[in-house]
Amino acid sequence: MIDDLTLDEIESTAKRIEPYIVVTPVHRWRGVRLERNIGADTEVYLKLELFQVTGTFKARGALNVMLNLNDSEKKCGVTAVSAGNHAIAVAYAAKVLGVSAKVVMLRSANRFRIDAALGYGAEVEMAENGAVAFERAAELVAEEGRTLVHPFEGRHTSLGTATLGLEWLRQSPQLEAIVVPVGGGGLMSGIASVVKLLAPQVEIYGVEPVGADTMTRSFAAGEPVRMDEIDTIADSLAPPFTTPMTFALCQRHVDELVLITDSEMRQAMRLLFDEMKLAVEPAGAAATAALCGPLREKLQGRRVGALVCGSNIDDASFASLLA
Repeated sequence: MIDDLTLDEIESTAKRIEPYIVVTPVHRWRGVRLERNIGADTEVYLKLELFQVTGTFKARGALNVMLNLNDSEKKCGVTAVSAGNHAIAVAYAAKVLGVSAKVVMLRSANRFRIDAALGYGAEVEMAENGAVAFERAAELVAEEGRTLVHPFEGRHTSLGTATLGLEWLRQSPQLEAIVVPVGGGGLMSGIASVVKLLAPQVEIYGVEPVGADTMTRSFAAGEPVRMDEIDTIADSLAPPFTTPMTFALCQRHVDELVLITDSEMRQAMRLLFDEMKLAVEPAGAAATAALCGPLREKLQGRRVGALVCGSNIDDASFASLLA
């Protein structure tokens, strides 16, 4: 049985990571294009976590994991597997905490993300795919004594992401529902946990791409599952498996999961760019895509929070996706 996160744990985590992160703003989105898509009577409040250090929420979990290492573990350093955002976050956390980081990134990662991880001082190795990357990370753990900072599994990771939810609720106590992208579930497991602790009346909706619906399949199966093939433009929402803790916390606290297409994410990217002047990666537009698509009628006329979870995308990739 996986224990729920506690409010004391979440609040102490928030204090622990506070020196190394920023409080990201909440913005009431008003605009004619948005109204055309969701109706004039729905209030949308964007939590702009793309303004977090490293460009995504990932810094919160990585910092908390590494702040909980003992002296021996810190001396040996850390490793991580990532398509980009997690590697950048681990590299940042390692730099500010004085820990060595050797991260394994997927060959598909764009140059912008690789350079960002290198810029924070991490050593970067490349792997052909996720399976090979995790094998190499396991070798680094065995051979060099490094600690694996998992991209989404683990209590310290979920506690880190729960601090985002804690911050959000304090900024926006009026919310009736929130919409959060789901990849491996590390983000949602933390946010959903703290929301149900402090504001159980708030409905929590998770969003997955149709080509990477591992959590939806896990809910249906009643246990974590693995997908043989992933097909989505949202590489930040594309882990091919779910894990025990994130699955358990999401299953316990998420009210509903919905699916969006790549086309809907592209349209949401365009909407956020045209009206909010935000250039976001596909994952960062997922909550907006759900608001304009499968959740439009369900959330009509309500006060809704939508998470812009981050954005680390280069200009060429952004333009190509919109084109």
